[in-house]
Amino acid sequence: MKGLERFIYGILSDKKKKRLVIILTAVAFFASLLMFPSKLVLAKMLPGKSDNTFSVYVDTPTGSSIEQTNKVSQCVIDVLKDEKEVMNLELFLGQGIPLDYAGLVKGASMKRTENVSEISVNLTDKHEREEPSFLMTQRLRPVVKKQCLPLVKGTNIKFIEQPAGPPTLASIVLEVHGENLDKVRDISMKVANIFEKTDGLVDVDVMADEIFDKYELIPDKEKIARSGLSVKQVNNILYLAFEGMVIAHKNSKNSPDQIPIFLVLDKATKSLLSSNEDALRSKLSSLNLMNQRGMMVPLSEVVMLRKVKSNPMIMHKDLSRMVNVIAETDMVSQVYPLLEARDTMIKAFSKDYDVEKAGFTTYMFDLYLTDKKTGEKFLLRWDGEMKVTLDTFRDLGGAFIAALILIFLLLVIYYKSFSISGIILLGSFLSLIGVIVGHWVANLFTSETFFLTATSLIGFIALMGISSRNSLLLIDFAKSLMECHGMEKKEAIAVAVATRAKPIALTAVAIILGSALLASDPVFGGLGVALISGTVAAVFVSLIFVPVLMHNAKAMDFDVPEHCDRKENISITK
Repeated sequence: MKGLERFIYGILSDKKKKRLVIILTAVAFFASLLMFPSKLVLAKMLPGKSDNTFSVYVDTPTGSSIEQTNKVSQCVIDVLKDEKEVMNLELFLGQGIPLDYAGLVKGASMKRTENVSEISVNLTDKHEREEPSFLMTQRLRPVVKKQCLPLVKGTNIKFIEQPAGPPTLASIVLEVHGENLDKVRDISMKVANIFEKTDGLVDVDVMADEIFDKYELIPDKEKIARSGLSVKQVNNILYLAFEGMVIAHKNSKNSPDQIPIFLVLDKATKSLLSSNEDALRSKLSSLNLMNQRGMMVPLSEVVMLRKVKSNPMIMHKDLSRMVNVIAETDMVSQVYPLLEARDTMIKAFSKDYDVEKAGFTTYMFDLYLTDKKTGEKFLLRWDGEMKVTLDTFRDLGGAFIAALILIFLLLVIYYKSFSISGIILLGSFLSLIGVIVGHWVANLFTSETFFLTATSLIGFIALMGISSRNSLLLIDFAKSLMECHGMEKKEAIAVAVATRAKPIALTAVAIILGSALLASDPVFGGLGVALISGTVAAVFVSLIFVPVLMHNAKAMDFDVPEHCDRKENISITK
């Protein structure tokens, strides 16, 4: 290790070299931090998770028939069945699939209308195929939408993967709160349009029913009585003509209950020629009932038509009316599309509303809107995986700061010196350079984006103890050489670095080899990369940067205790 001794001694003996080490370290640190705004390294809660299944949600406009929904669903199936990795598909028309992990939080069990369907897609085992499921959905999404969305105008098709971490409604969720439902819907539609134009966001949807015109069939009791009919007769034929009804029951020895016999007209008879009022009146005129005198009475004579608006579903959260606007991220971090969409919203809504940003709180990205004309107030609140990501990074950041404070206090108690404790802490903190650069390098060698995730931050926090130990070894050994062997400060520091370099390097190799198994894991890969690259950076910081700080620190000037004999048998080749 004589070469390392001479190298460190040469740096400590030259002020320009010491200044250069400090400048290069500072430049490396700030350059690594700039990788976030420059998007060289992207942050995300958890990366994509390859699974053996995914679902496709088909939502045709509210009020669409089951035939229209089936038409779009069959189009999706025709595209997916040509994929060699797709083993089988199952269509659930007018309902969601039996609850799975994703559907549990996305409300699949609440689907019970004719305008919705869900397609369950089962793939070959993830260990036997090259393309992960999240890249497959990314590739198939534009193909399916291009072919199937034009079939029924206003249709929404979403590809739903099994969540890699905490289940959320979507990657990005914006809650629009307000008491005026018409304006809430209007704001929600504007937000959805902004999401559609934001790069990186896909599967945009407004979770609110469309308001459409419908006709109510109201039996006219007075005319029914004068025509010699009964209200029950009229109701029965209406149900039979448009829905179907139970007309009898059948007994069976294989069933403990009676089996209902359901009568329904064929599709051609039930369907209308068009969707206007004249077609409906023509349909009613073709239906006749026999009265008590044996005369046939057209149904149109005893039934009134009334055109009304549909009743949309009203959602509440925390006793406030709201509408959710959701979007998924197309293999990008949620942070950048959110910030871009938020800036666009501020500009778009500033024309009609006074826009106020939330302060630095849990909901720091929220926007408060006040109508300039009426004074009505609305709230745009962000939720979904983006909210979980912010909460997780905030909590891990708090844990990191707490760890720094505790380590610093313990070091102050041990060394009785703030400067020495600061040197150790600064050396530990600079391992962040390796963590960030390591993710950038890993991203160059992977087919998909390698994100800085929550597990990466856990690895960085774990590195604090390892990095602190390296600096402790150097300081304690240098202190011993100066006190008990009477060595000059820079000579003692150089000998300490050369002597402790081997155990520091062996510890680093053990950590790197142990973490290599994690680096390829889809979820804990960030933890493995953080430990590997952070450990490498910690070694260089400990052996080069920390000695420079030790030499400049006046607290490292130790006196020789009386119980120590000066020995000059340890020296360095200068």
